This record gives sequence, C-alpha cells and structure tokens, in this order.
Amino acid sequence: MIPKTFMAKEEEVDKKWYVVDAGGQVLGRLASEIARRLRGKHKAIYTPYNDTGDFIVVVNADKVRLTGRKMDQKVYYRHSGYIGGLKETVAKILLAKKPTDVLKLAVRGMLPKNSLGRRQLKKLKIYAGGDHPHSAQKPEKIELS
Repeated sequence: MIPKTFMAKEEEVDKKWYVVDAGGQVLGRLASEIARRLRGKHKAIYTPYNDTGDFIVVVNADKVRLTGRKMDQKVYYRHSGYIGGLKETVAKILLAKKPTDVLKLAVRGMLPKNSLGRRQLKKLKIYAGGDHPHSAQKPEKIELS
C-alpha cells in the first residue's frame, strides 16, 4: 500500500509572529527571506496552494540598504488610471517619503500574483521606526541574513 502524501490544511497550521530588524540589511536579500517565511516554505508542512506561513513584523524599514547605484537608478512606476498617467519615483525619494513602501513592493514582487499572494502580503507588518504595536502577539525576534 502506498502511503498518502501529507497536505496541510490552512486552519490546522500554527502561525507564529516574528520581528525582523531591517536596519542595515540589503533590501533584496531581506525581502526574499521575508517572502519565504510569509509563504511558509521554511516549514516541513509547506503546501503550495495553502497559506502555511507566519506573520512578520519588520521594524527600522527606513534603514534598509540598497547596493551599488540603485538608490539613484532604481525607478518605481505607478499609474493613475488616466491616459498618460504613468508616474515614476526614484528609490531615494520613495525611501525618504514612504520608507515602508520600498520593502513592501520588494516582497510583493516575490509572492504569487493571485488571491493567495494578496492574503499572504496582509500578514506582513512594516514600520519605519523601532516600535510596533504587536507586542500582545508575543513575537519572537529573528535574525535574517
């Protein structure tokens, strides 16, 4: 008899809370590790079509680092919805105005482009400073390199 493959059910998965300090970390490397944990790929019970990931709280998002000349050359695009409404912003300006958006956009690009990915992105909480309002959930501090 062939043993059945284990498939995790979303309601049976134990979702933990983690705090990550983004201060001085490289944006892309940090974002890929956060996306991995949001999806649940670090767990043995990972199931691609279910949300088996954890909650991630990121602090000090304004101190994230970009390598090379990306601070001046990396461009973020958005569209207003009107004809000719394509807007562009350089990473340096976006990091100064909305420091949380830089990390959120990086992580969003690494998640699935469907309803599952949108649900997983909601489990990411990003804060520019060192404080966060999620102490009631007793998040564990982890080091991502």
